Amino acid sequence: MIVSVLNVVLPLGSSVLSFVFAALVLDQWWQRRHSFQLVWAIGLLWYGISAGTEFWGGAFGWSEPLYRIWYLIGAFFVAAYLGAGTIYLLAKTRFGYFAGATVLIGGLLSLLFSHSARYPGAATAGTVTFAIALVGGVAIIGATATRRQLAAHIAMGVLVIGSLGVANLVLSAPLQAPGFALDPNTHVPVGSAFPGYVRVLTGPFNIAGALSLIFGAIYSAYIYMPKRRVLAARYAVLAVVVNFIASLPGAVAAWRVGKLNSRVPATIAIALGAFIPGLTSGLNRFGVTWSFFLGEFLGLLLIFVGFLVSEDVFRNVRVGSWSRRPAASLEREAG
Repeated sequence: MIVSVLNVVLPLGSSVLSFVFAALVLDQWWQRRHSFQLVWAIGLLWYGISAGTEFWGGAFGWSEPLYRIWYLIGAFFVAAYLGAGTIYLLAKTRFGYFAGATVLIGGLLSLLFSHSARYPGAATAGTVTFAIALVGGVAIIGATATRRQLAAHIAMGVLVIGSLGVANLVLSAPLQAPGFALDPNTHVPVGSAFPGYVRVLTGPFNIAGALSLIFGAIYSAYIYMPKRRVLAARYAVLAVVVNFIASLPGAVAAWRVGKLNSRVPATIAIALGAFIPGLTSGLNRFGVTWSFFLGEFLGLLLIFVGFLVSEDVFRNVRVGSWSRRPAASLEREAG
């Protein structure tokens, strides 16, 4: 009984919060027309729709069309579009190198999974996915080296084309009866009703999107925190990670005396919020489903809290005809 209630309440909470969150971000975009705000809003709308299908399935029962929409949006779109928004946010930085690398990693994992016993008949799909990810990842990296602002547009173009391709496959793939799959114990939806050639395609979408969102938030926190540089900048991603960890004690000390930039805890909350549903979604894929809806809700809640406490956000708040300018300082300082 408790499980059944949670399977309705948690997705409903995630869906409602996602739509409210999307409306706030869209309002920011309407005021300032920054690309990252529009793409983030699209990602949050996908989040709300995906969670809405989970609510509907838990409350009124699952069907094949509902299950297809849930898998398409949840497994392919949510993390990918949120991550793409982060690439736009950090378009003036060298973040494109990392983003391109995550696309390559996602494609490589799809290739490896496609040759495993878990996904029979998926070798061709995995190979094609890897080839597309290779081209897309190299293009993003190349654009970052030559024209940084172009890297985000390339990433978005690859994502849109990929979205159309997977939409066709997900909506047309033959499904095992009864047309959807639920964990027999928790009644949480799982992707096992889809053929292997569909399931291996998720790598470049989820992995690149989630890692871009998580690491982009960590990088943003690192920009604004008091720094202790252990590694030189030439070590790129490794330097940011190591220096971020080394700087945490100083950030805690600054927070205790009220001198820590508000964006630091905000972006750390966003990074944690991005990590939690990524973890529980991965566990769901391997049969651990009890935490799926909880992780989805807690992750979104943390991202929303980070959004609210961020100084950038409050500069966007509009009351009547009065508004505050959104800070472009993240983009300036990161560049």
